[in-house]
Amino acid sequence: MNDIMFFLMLFFLIVSTMVNPNIIKLMLPSAKSSKQMMKQPITISVDASGSYFIDRQPTTAQQLEAELQRRTQGLESPTAVLRVDASLNVQKLVDILEIGNRLKIKMVMATQAQQGK
Repeated sequence: MNDIMFFLMLFFLIVSTMVNPNIIKLMLPSAKSSKQMMKQPITISVDASGSYFIDRQPTTAQQLEAELQRRTQGLESPTAVLRVDASLNVQKLVDILEIGNRLKIKMVMATQAQQGK
């Protein structure tokens, strides 16, 4: 019985090393401070009537780029979450994406899960 257990142990040891052969063992550096930098993304919303909001503050389509530039000034890698009403045409979304591209803002589209699937 001990022989069988020994061979099973050897078998599992060999198999477990073969499962992830691409792992590189590293000794990671340590830091004295464990402070994490929390990034708050900017929320850009467009409701069904076509009104624009930046973090729940109303703005116009003409002021959108200037306001985004003001809010992202000095940020290393600004991020924005886009919340566009489903009833609107795609052009409003494309316009916001173009502004984000010009200002080098990382854009993320907020969606809702479909019901019943």
